[in-house]
Amino acid sequence: MDGFVGSDDPAYEAKVLMISVAARMAGMHPQTLRQYDRLGLVQAGRAAGGGRRYSVRDVVLLREVQRLSQDDGVNLAGIKRIIGLERLLEQAQHRVAQLEAELEAAYRRMAELESLARFPGRDLVPTNQTSTALVVWRPRRNPDR
Repeated sequence: MDGFVGSDDPAYEAKVLMISVAARMAGMHPQTLRQYDRLGLVQAGRAAGGGRRYSVRDVVLLREVQRLSQDDGVNLAGIKRIIGLERLLEQAQHRVAQLEAELEAAYRRMAELESLARFPGRDLVPTNQTSTALVVWRPRRNPDR
């Protein structure tokens, strides 16, 4: 990533770069960044004074926009669609990772419960051993009889 912080680092998402710095890092004119912001290809943050602020993630995205446009000949509408689909894919991958973690936790819990069931005297559902309560069960009466 050309020496940038990693995508898991919070600084990667921080909108702190002024437009001139982001433009220089992306290798384009600041006016191009403004145009891409207007088109929705990148969303700049705003400083208290109203100036645009970009993140390292934005700079990486701007480089990708430039590569798709110049090297691959993709128009800006196509690039916008590609970016949208990549975001959806990233969200789906994140959700799959969450679900896999939840499934793994469920499997571990099932194994734990199964191991408890193998030992006599240990209940799956804790019971109060000092209770003297009596439970009376009566079957339902069928009104048709």
